[in-house]
Amino acid sequence: MSKTPYYITTAIAYTSGKPHIGNTYEAVLADSIARFKRAEGYDVRFQTGTDEHGQKIETKANEAGITPKEFVDNVAGQIKEIWDMMGTSYDRFIRTTDEDHERQVQKIFKKLYEKGDIYKGHYEGMYCTPCESFFTQSQLVDGKCPDCGREVQPAQEEAYFFKLSKYADRLIEHINTHPEFIQPVSRKNEMMNNFILPGLQDLCVSRSSFKWGIPVDFDDKHVIYVWIDALSNYITGLGFDLDGNSDDMFEKYWPADLHLIGKDIIRFHTIYWPCILMALDIPLPKQVFGHPWLLQGDGKMSKSKGNVIYADDLVDMFGRDAVRYFVLHEMPFENDGTITWELMVERINSDLANTLGNLVNRTISMTNKYLDGVVTNTEVHDSEGFDEDLKAVALKTSITAKDKMAELRVADAITAVFDLFKRCNKYIDETTPWILGKEEASKPRLQTVLYNLVNSITIGASLLEPFMPDTAASIYKQLNTEAVPFDKMDVYEQYKSGNKVTDKPEILFARLDAEEVMAKVNELYGANDDVKYPEVEKKEEISIDDFAKVQIQVGEVLECEKLKKSKKLLVSQIRVGNEVRQIVSGIANYYSPEDMVGKKVAVITNLKPAKLCGVESQGMILAAGDDEGNLSVLTVDKDIISGSEIS
Repeated sequence: MSKTPYYITTAIAYTSGKPHIGNTYEAVLADSIARFKRAEGYDVRFQTGTDEHGQKIETKANEAGITPKEFVDNVAGQIKEIWDMMGTSYDRFIRTTDEDHERQVQKIFKKLYEKGDIYKGHYEGMYCTPCESFFTQSQLVDGKCPDCGREVQPAQEEAYFFKLSKYADRLIEHINTHPEFIQPVSRKNEMMNNFILPGLQDLCVSRSSFKWGIPVDFDDKHVIYVWIDALSNYITGLGFDLDGNSDDMFEKYWPADLHLIGKDIIRFHTIYWPCILMALDIPLPKQVFGHPWLLQGDGKMSKSKGNVIYADDLVDMFGRDAVRYFVLHEMPFENDGTITWELMVERINSDLANTLGNLVNRTISMTNKYLDGVVTNTEVHDSEGFDEDLKAVALKTSITAKDKMAELRVADAITAVFDLFKRCNKYIDETTPWILGKEEASKPRLQTVLYNLVNSITIGASLLEPFMPDTAASIYKQLNTEAVPFDKMDVYEQYKSGNKVTDKPEILFARLDAEEVMAKVNELYGANDDVKYPEVEKKEEISIDDFAKVQIQVGEVLECEKLKKSKKLLVSQIRVGNEVRQIVSGIANYYSPEDMVGKKVAVITNLKPAKLCGVESQGMILAAGDDEGNLSVLTVDKDIISGSEIS
């Protein structure tokens, strides 16, 4: 019987420099989904790769004194090495400098031009080089790029435009009739309310001010811009051919089951890409999932801020599977996750060394000590129900993990597996094998207890394998067994009775000393002299009495919505003690309403009420901003009750 095809892609990484762990997270996330789908019996095609054209690349190559191709060859090789180091099981690593890709991109551009969906015009606006995007004056935030907060420059040039507006109605209909198309739902609402429904503008799809790109073959003054070039990789990587000679892979795997991308580029994948596909009469992908960011501490990673953590440094320090576990388990479904060296140590010690590593080591050691390593199912069960409860948890874990992965709730699936390991540890305390091992008469019961442990660990390791493949392989080897097929997990007894575990158990994860780790980190990174600290204008000194006049309290955001009259303002309903206040804040470019709900923020509560765009604001949310245009609202890091005073 043929397997059901499943095609998953990541966004292709931009080759402007070495990717940090936040960039690498996406490749690991996609890999875990691909591995899980394979284990479920799907015929998986997993594609990732690199985006290698653009003005930024041309500029960096000139600065380095090499050609753009030499520059991207170096960086693409580095990215591929990191993806390989993290164990990503991709089927193709596509590069937008690949000949087959470039050839089809030229055909696509020409086809859309001949069809009348691309036309020549002029673009005049404010240009952000890092984002490679034009903006109108009204779209800027404080005169800077609304996406990255950096400086923009006025630019005018001849360009070709794609008639994005022509396909707006079809796009709206598709989104409304396919609720699964954009996930999570908060991303769908953001796209519809902020971009699509207000009206789509035609899209600039060529550039004439630089040369590093795929040439427009009928107008050599122009190179094809990123939207058609980079986005088309999802079909060119399958052997798509516009002339009708597509590879069998394209017919088999398209439309894609999942485009996995960062939340910051969801607009390109849910508006530009679908409209391009509609113009080409190609089916749309089934789902686009915009995952949250992995933040360093409480801020987005940035080389200029000196807070970048790289995957290879983490792997050198902790091992590949520990890093995979952390980035997959610590990322919420919708909200941003946080990584720090200290958090890594904490999770490794608590989850990997204690919960999992100690469980496997204790189980094997007791099996060797009391039963010469032989695992036998004598089916001598207890009267307290401990055996049945462990069995129920093991059987339920496979169902829960599969259900969570179907919703792309990867962290929840991993939590379910570790809940099984925790239940195994509790089972050891309940059944006391060390006491059973003292009496020969208790041996049959002891054999059942240790069989249940080894069997349950085997089931857990099999479910863990897509996330931590090296760890699962080590567990199988030490238990002298193989992975349990996913379609067999409705039966509890999976471990072969009579097998013998290893007589030399290995420690899966050793406990770490936080001080030693941080000493190594400081030695590795040292002081960052390249950090550009913000220059803040000094204000007049105040006394403690002056400060005491400002009342700051903890407020819990109950509801939040965008102010229709403004692109910058959010209106929040915030509980401060026994009252609910309405506060208007200029943070809409940094937080979606969904991001704000549930946060406990610092609020100035004794400001006189003011009206912003005609809406009353009864206080102020405190926030910090830097020279790069980043902004973060100030929150409390513990569960402090709303209304508590901050002093």
